[in-house]
Amino acid sequence: MRLTTKGRFAVTAMIDVAMRQHLGPVTLASISQRQHISLSYLEQLFGKLRRHELVESVRGPGGGYSLARKPEEISIADVIIAVDEPLDATQCGGKENCHGEDGEGRCMTHDLWAALNTRMVEFLDSVNLKTMVDQNLAQGVSIEEVAVVRKPVAPMPVTKPVKVKAPNSVFNLAQNMG
Repeated sequence: MRLTTKGRFAVTAMIDVAMRQHLGPVTLASISQRQHISLSYLEQLFGKLRRHELVESVRGPGGGYSLARKPEEISIADVIIAVDEPLDATQCGGKENCHGEDGEGRCMTHDLWAALNTRMVEFLDSVNLKTMVDQNLAQGVSIEEVAVVRKPVAPMPVTKPVKVKAPNSVFNLAQNMG
C-alpha cells in the first residue's frame, strides 16, 4: 500500500490553504508556486475537494479558495478520500477475492491487510488540518504571502494623433479641387 502523489498533493495543498486563508482566499497559482505542484493538477484536485464541500471558491479578482469548514473539522482522511485516493492495503480491494474472480477466496494475509486498512483510516481520521498547521508553525514554516510572479505587461506605446490634410470624403475632395 502506498499513498500516491494525488493524496500527498491534496493534503499538502489543503494545509497550505489552512495556513493562509486568514489572509483571504488562496489562489491555486500561489499554492503551485510555494508547493511546486502543477497548476493544472491543483485545478483537478480542487474541483474534487469543492464537490466534497471541503473548500469554497471565490471568483474574480482577489478570488481563490478557502476552507468550507474549520480546520479542526477536516481530517486528513477526508481530504484523501475526497480526491478518490484508495486507502486499501489488501490486494483484492476489500472484495475478499484475493486470488481473482475464479480463485479460492481470501488469501492467508487478508485479515492482516484489512486490519491495517482500519488502523490507517483511524489514524488519518484522527489528524486534522489544524493539527498539521500547528505542527508546521512549530517547525518554523512561515506564512508570509508570496506574491504570484506575473510577467510584466508591456505598456501600450503612446501614439500622437497625426493630422492629415487630405480630404476625408469624396465630397470634400471635389470641393478642394474646384
